[in-house]
Amino acid sequence: MEYGPDDKVERDAPEAPFQQLAGILRARVERGDWRPNRAIPGENALADEYGLSRPTVRRAIAVLAEEGLVYAVSGRGTYVAEQKPAQAPGDSSASA
Repeated sequence: MEYGPDDKVERDAPEAPFQQLAGILRARVERGDWRPNRAIPGENALADEYGLSRPTVRRAIAVLAEEGLVYAVSGRGTYVAEQKPAQAPGDSSASA
């Protein structure tokens, strides 16, 4: 399911809240709400903004980290990763 940057987490939606939040945060990164190498709001701030628990927010951020959209710096926060340009289909020059 696709989410927009201004969507809200719906308790009765078929997807788990952390999945919804991951989609919303992904859309916010793609929209440019947070620039590469800049910190996103902390877990407490996101939990308050979306009415979720910190563990739920942590799971959503972990999804984005697995996708390479964000990275964590111990003791400092979570930052937006540099986005690599999409490789064109059939372009094998990057794998040579």
